Amino acid sequence: MSFLDNLENNLKSLERQDERDTSGHQRREADRAEALASAPWAEKLKTSPYTQELMNKAAMEGHRLRAKVYMTWLGNTLRFELKDKKLELRPTPEGIEAAFIDHSQQIRSKRIGFDNDPGELLTEWLNG
Repeated sequence: MSFLDNLENNLKSLERQDERDTSGHQRREADRAEALASAPWAEKLKTSPYTQELMNKAAMEGHRLRAKVYMTWLGNTLRFELKDKKLELRPTPEGIEAAFIDHSQQIRSKRIGFDNDPGELLTEWLNG
């Protein structure tokens, strides 16, 4: 058997295996549906005055504590980091979820509203 025949057989085998594996396809479709459902919340998180005020207050609080608060967009997720503490704002189909993370382990999460004071969320994160 030549090299090209062997390669062709391997490719056909992989294609048949891929056709039989429907769980990967279903998972991708579910992820896509969730991303589409959370897209309006992601856009609101990126453009909201609440987010802007939260970023400003985080910078001021970091200055007060003499520590740098790192703010990073990871896709649609906004992450705040201060030493070993993290706060992630994640868009979901139901709204925005705030995840409180300490030493790389999620402690708790809660749904937030854009009509609340962002300072309260910041205080809860830093004192919690």
